[in-house]
Amino acid sequence: MILTAHPLQRIGAYALACLAGIERPDGAAGLPDPHGLDVAGFEAAVAAMTEDAVRAALVRDTKTAVGFFLKCSLSFFPNSKMNHHSNAKRSDDEIAERVRAWRKPRPPMQSGSGVVGCVLCSQPAAGFFGKADVPLAESDLYRNTTPRGHEGMALCWACLCCFYALPYGSWLTGGPSIAVHSWDEDFLASTVAAQVRLTRQVVEIGSAAARALQAREVLALRALRGHQHELTAGVELLVYGNNNRGPVLEVYGLDHALAEWLRRTSQRSGLRRGFRALLRAHRTAREPGYVGLARNAFRSPQRIPGACAAWLATAVLRSGCAERGDEAVALAGLCFDYADKVMLMDKDDLDEIRATGRRIATLLRGETSSGRLREFYARFKDSGRLRSWLQRSAVEWLGRPRDGQDGPLVSTRGFALLFDPDFDNPAWFHRQMLLVAVTEELFRQGWRPEAGSDDGTEELPELDVQDNEFVGDAGRDER
Repeated sequence: MILTAHPLQRIGAYALACLAGIERPDGAAGLPDPHGLDVAGFEAAVAAMTEDAVRAALVRDTKTAVGFFLKCSLSFFPNSKMNHHSNAKRSDDEIAERVRAWRKPRPPMQSGSGVVGCVLCSQPAAGFFGKADVPLAESDLYRNTTPRGHEGMALCWACLCCFYALPYGSWLTGGPSIAVHSWDEDFLASTVAAQVRLTRQVVEIGSAAARALQAREVLALRALRGHQHELTAGVELLVYGNNNRGPVLEVYGLDHALAEWLRRTSQRSGLRRGFRALLRAHRTAREPGYVGLARNAFRSPQRIPGACAAWLATAVLRSGCAERGDEAVALAGLCFDYADKVMLMDKDDLDEIRATGRRIATLLRGETSSGRLREFYARFKDSGRLRSWLQRSAVEWLGRPRDGQDGPLVSTRGFALLFDPDFDNPAWFHRQMLLVAVTEELFRQGWRPEAGSDDGTEELPELDVQDNEFVGDAGRDER
């Protein structure tokens, strides 16, 4: 089996190896090996998929629980022999014969100019295929690049069967399906293997085995949490459908640095406390924290430190949150690790932000109420107001000596990092990290506002059962 540059073909190739039971010979137990897929294993996997298609076609009704796989086939192979509307009037034997003929092995075809090559792997093509066989292939009715009725895409039998196996490597919803892809072969192999086990249950039982997914991005976050080895590439989340009502393709990506950071922080025992706080920072009244984290990671990675900074500020403003000190410090540590590993922030710049945060915390800890800190936090929404607050506080800082007073409140370099509008200076991110640094230092010093001064501060959400299960669902801890 040749792995090509087509992500869906690659997912299908690993799914085929899973169905054939072909595993790697290098001791990586349970990981499928498409390269080791021999003729016998390939034919056995194709035969199993054909019989699954026959059973689904014989159900006829997509609205029943056992017809769930047939319903899903409409988004993979519309108008195929498996789900054609004429099946309602056909006998079981006739439907079975038509489906098996559709999935029958096809030899290489010949053309007037010789052998036609597969567009994916260059092996001799078995024919031209389109919408009924290849997800996301455009219907011949809407193409102007080929003659009417020409299916368009030359594929060899092996690559075609990879597309037939694609549903097994995807999360089935009855509508657009979801797949996780990566150019890290170990990660892709383990992710597809886990998905094939779940999808086989759906194929056998129907919708009773289909589990709800609160957000499509959670699928990739769970895969990262379960992977035990360092990633060598980023991760893609593919949401796709081939229904006649209109094809769908949405691609969300995690770059390598962010994907590895999420994998590492969710697994290592030394980071477990910080990861719990990371989920807590993303929890809302409607959704568990891991859903918010997954969405931010794929759609708005810059919101991750922002959510953490907001949670830390709220926690320190609550008079009864002294018991969260260790958790808050651990979360702040994760934020600085994010700045280093994901944002690739210069170490000297990060040290300058942390030093500025420590000095501001020293200024604020002399207050017994939360009013001064609340004012500082409120001004983060407006960089101009925050700059004015810092300038005013810098004069106050110089007017009275304090323990730990080692220089100006904010250095010239610190002001540039926080407010310089230059395109190469992410001032918004530096301001978020400043808030993290201030709250981290206040927690380290054990500061807390006097009782009753936290009126109006929102309650901190607790982790729900799903979040606790997610935290406790890790595999082997890394150190």
